[in-house]
Amino acid sequence: MADTGLRAHVGTAAPKIGTFIFEFATPGVGQIVKAAGADYAVLDMEHSGFGFDTVRAAVASMRAAALPVVVRVPSQRREDISRVLDAGADGIMVPMVRSAEEARHVLDVAKYHPDGKRGVAMGFAHDRFTPPSTPLPEHFAAHNARTIVMLQIENGSGAEAADAMAAMDGVDVLWVGHFDLSVSLGIPGRFEHPDFRRAVDLTLAACRRHGKSAGRLAATVEECAALHAQGFDFLSISHDVGLFQTALSRGVSDLRAACRS
Repeated sequence: MADTGLRAHVGTAAPKIGTFIFEFATPGVGQIVKAAGADYAVLDMEHSGFGFDTVRAAVASMRAAALPVVVRVPSQRREDISRVLDAGADGIMVPMVRSAEEARHVLDVAKYHPDGKRGVAMGFAHDRFTPPSTPLPEHFAAHNARTIVMLQIENGSGAEAADAMAAMDGVDVLWVGHFDLSVSLGIPGRFEHPDFRRAVDLTLAACRRHGKSAGRLAATVEECAALHAQGFDFLSISHDVGLFQTALSRGVSDLRAACRS
């Protein structure tokens, strides 16, 4: 487990491009996303309704494809975070993180001793069903080095605390949840509003200052490229539903036009 996987690219300027999985957690999804050239996938539990058995199967699919997988957990609860990590996820994305205290709680749950207080179960999916081959301190250190932690900035208090969160060892990515952030600021969908831009600027500045990454989802290639120019380096090009609908809609329209000609 010397490989630090996706976490090795935190803080680098090169774009890390992935997508969200909200609907199609099929046995082949890992191979499909990997074959498309993506760097990672985010498996969503917050809005999708995926149960834990579905997540376990999807994580196994992605690991078999050698595709790094981050699970967006539905809450900050210990049982949500620890279970997806024990299922083999490379990391977690945690919604609605409002303070450094909440960030510390996440790290305590996600990281083994001495970096946190993660519960210990060995030899299961996260260990590829093999017992540790090194002393426990080394085994813990290897897992801690691999486990990527993404915290979502989705409200004004989270943006104000961005610098304190980014300064913490173990926090890797501050991910702007743009819709929720705009709603929390009382300006739903107004992404050019000065208050929204200030919150984003605070987040980006915190990531730059502490050598961490900033992440965001966007609907189009052009929007993703513009976000990268702003300083976002973890980018999600839409999600499985949006990509499928866009491709199918284009195909249907093109076929109708071809049949009329």
